Amino acid sequence: MLKIGLTGGIASGKTAVSDHFSRLGIPVIDTDLISRELVEPGQPALKQIKNRLGAEFIRHDGRLNRQKLRQHIFSSPEARNTLENILHPAIREEVGRRLDQLHNAPYVLVVIPLLVENDMQGMVDRVLLVDVPQALQIQRVCLRDQISEKQARQILAAQASRKTRLASADDLIDNSKDMNALLAQVEMLHKYYLSLVSDGTGSH
Repeated sequence: MLKIGLTGGIASGKTAVSDHFSRLGIPVIDTDLISRELVEPGQPALKQIKNRLGAEFIRHDGRLNRQKLRQHIFSSPEARNTLENILHPAIREEVGRRLDQLHNAPYVLVVIPLLVENDMQGMVDRVLLVDVPQALQIQRVCLRDQISEKQARQILAAQASRKTRLASADDLIDNSKDMNALLAQVEMLHKYYLSLVSDGTGSH
């Protein structure tokens, strides 16, 4: 089955894109959702985070304190590496398990926000990038997450540059216009991916 890796920087519009592929009948595997499930109370990954990063990142109700952990990993590359070493193998395993369960779909969309940063291109056949100019990205993330421009720039600095992402992409969606323009591009790519599947030329 053809595997399309959907990626893009923060607030680029990945969810809007994956939602529309889903409406078109394409299965979506979202690694962000998987990583959330992996740190639910009782899950081995949460125990590892507590043991290796500290109990201060676990709230009184036993759930992960996401905000506190996010702030910590932005200021500590070592902590970020530790977290990635806990989560990434488990995410890869779960993606593989879900792919094995799909049989009748022409292709599948695997949403991997940090695909480029974490060198996960090998998990997919093609990389689809949702691209947006940085100024617009900052404006959207400040509005969406109610954060300052400084915080938004810190988040962007921790992600791959737009240039690096563009260099890794096989396919591109420009999300600098309105929602109708975005959805039209998704529909065009959907037809393109179906044509790749039908003539067997899906991978790089």
